Amino acid sequence: MSEVAVLHVWGTRSVPSALWRMGRDRVGLRSTPGLRFAKLLGTGSGETFTLRDADPHHWATLTVWDDDASARAFDSGRLVGAWDSLAHERLRVVMSPLSSRGSWSGAEPFTAEPFTAEPSTVEPAERHAGPVAAITRARLRVRRAATFWRAVPPVSSDLQGSPGLRMSLGIGEAPIGLQGTFSLWESSDALVDFAYRRAPHREVVRRTASAGWYAEELFARFALREVEGTYRGTAP
Repeated sequence: MSEVAVLHVWGTRSVPSALWRMGRDRVGLRSTPGLRFAKLLGTGSGETFTLRDADPHHWATLTVWDDDASARAFDSGRLVGAWDSLAHERLRVVMSPLSSRGSWSGAEPFTAEPFTAEPSTVEPAERHAGPVAAITRARLRVRRAATFWRAVPPVSSDLQGSPGLRMSLGIGEAPIGLQGTFSLWESSDALVDFAYRRAPHREVVRRTASAGWYAEELFARFALREVEGTYRGTAP
């Protein structure tokens, strides 16, 4: 079986309990059979990528597995069960990588072909016939962070009104400096239209190299295989 990526997002009422689990589970993940890559993540609105976006009541794991069997075993294991016991809602998204560029904490977490950033040369794999997901993640350069934060609001506002968007949220290992987004789309065309054809995001893409915002960056796209549960009370 091919590689599988899974995002869990839990809604919790007890912030101290969630913080305790975040600290404890970092150690427990390391020895999980079949696990290729994992991150415990905070979440937020992604509107500005500053502290005021943070959502202390929603927490996430992103895991990448050798195969479906390993992913299913994790779902029925202790860590997921402990989070389920804390949560009043859970979203689970299962994905297959289509394309990926860049690194995350020095690793290339997704086994997929590199993709180009030109809408006229979107690879066949990226034109997957069906719903898709996208993950972006960046480590900001401290000296460039202020200009990046000023560039974010127009893009976030445009994202929320983009045709074909099913859901989006901010994700990150830290409230400031290690930040990203997760989004679900009805089709590859809808995602590409937002990323490369709508003016706000196209301008940010154009400025990225010259502005030097990122010390590390990753962009990945996925075929959406399963979505179950809710996020903020809504099934995406």
